[in-house]
Amino acid sequence: MSDAAQPTAAEVRAAAEAVKTALDRHLAAVERRTGEDDQAVYEAFNQLAAAAEAYDELLYDRYDEVTPFEIPGAEDTLPPYAGPEEPHAVSVLIRRDYTVAEPQRLRAQAQRVETAEYEDVSGAGDGAAETVPGALGILFGEFEPDEIASRHKEFGLEEGDSTLWVTASDEASEPGEWLEAPFEHADPQQVVCRFDVSAMFDEDDADEPGGLDGPDEEDDLEFVEEDDEAADEADDEDLEPLNSEK
Repeated sequence: MSDAAQPTAAEVRAAAEAVKTALDRHLAAVERRTGEDDQAVYEAFNQLAAAAEAYDELLYDRYDEVTPFEIPGAEDTLPPYAGPEEPHAVSVLIRRDYTVAEPQRLRAQAQRVETAEYEDVSGAGDGAAETVPGALGILFGEFEPDEIASRHKEFGLEEGDSTLWVTASDEASEPGEWLEAPFEHADPQQVVCRFDVSAMFDEDDADEPGGLDGPDEEDDLEFVEEDDEAADEADDEDLEPLNSEK
C-alpha cells in the first residue's frame, strides 16, 4: 500500500475511540437486557463487531499491527428468526465462487458442448467457446449449477466460498419481481437456516471439528475427493448424454 493510501494516525485513533464507545453501548445494552432475544443487545453487538473490524483494518494499514479481536462469522450473528410460524413459501439463496484455474480446460469443455450442439447443422458454432467468458456462458447454460459444483475440476474451475440461505415467507413472490436483484431484499430475520463453506474455516475449526461455522474440513475434503474420483472416471462419451437440452 502506498503512503498516500494509508490512513492517518488521527483516523486510527478515531477508530479506537469508536471501539471504546461501542464497548460501552454493548455493556449498557447487556445490563438492560429484557430477554434472550433482546434486539438492543443484537444491534449493539453488531455495532461493536463493525467498530472492532474497522479499527483492526486501519491499525494494520497504518502500523502493520493486528488486534486480538476475533469477529464472529455471519452465521453466528444472524438475528433471531422472526418469520411466520407456518410459512407457505420458501426461498433458497445460493452463491458459489469459483476461480478459473485452467482456462484451457474450460474452453476445451465448452468447445465440446458447442460442437455437439451444431453437429447436425453446418458450421461449428459462433466461436464463443474460444474465450473464457464465452466458455463460462456455454457451460453454465448447458449444465445445472449443482452439476458444475460436483464436477468443477473437470471444467477447469477451483472452488471458493459458498453460502446457502433458506428463508421463509407467508406468500410466494410474484413471477419476475426479484430477478433484477435476487439477493437485495433478503431479510436476515426470515432466515430459517444458513450453511457456509469457506477456506477461512481451515484455521478456525482446526481444533474444533464440526463447529458452528461450517462442516469439518476433513469431511469436506473427503466429499470433494469422492466427487473428483467419479469425475475422473468419466470419458468423452459420458459428456454426450449431458449435452442434451434440459
